[in-house]
Amino acid sequence: MTANDEAPDTDQLRIKDLIPLSQAAVISGLSMSHLSLLIRKGELWGIKIGRDWLTTEKAVRDYLSKGMKPGPKPRKASK
Repeated sequence: MTANDEAPDTDQLRIKDLIPLSQAAVISGLSMSHLSLLIRKGELWGIKIGRDWLTTEKAVRDYLSKGMKPGPKPRKASK
């Protein structure tokens, strides 16, 4: 199992709260592959059980509430 640093309070997290990325994709409008990237980068809470990534609806809604800026990100200047 793997989880990123912004894990919800374990006392509050229940198995029934976990949703597959397919359901998170419907909620967010983002692709499953993008959601798994966000989890691996630590921008969205998630946990990997076996080969499947799971998250919670609350984690998805919290991520969406931060406001996303569409389009390419500025490149860092190289030395």
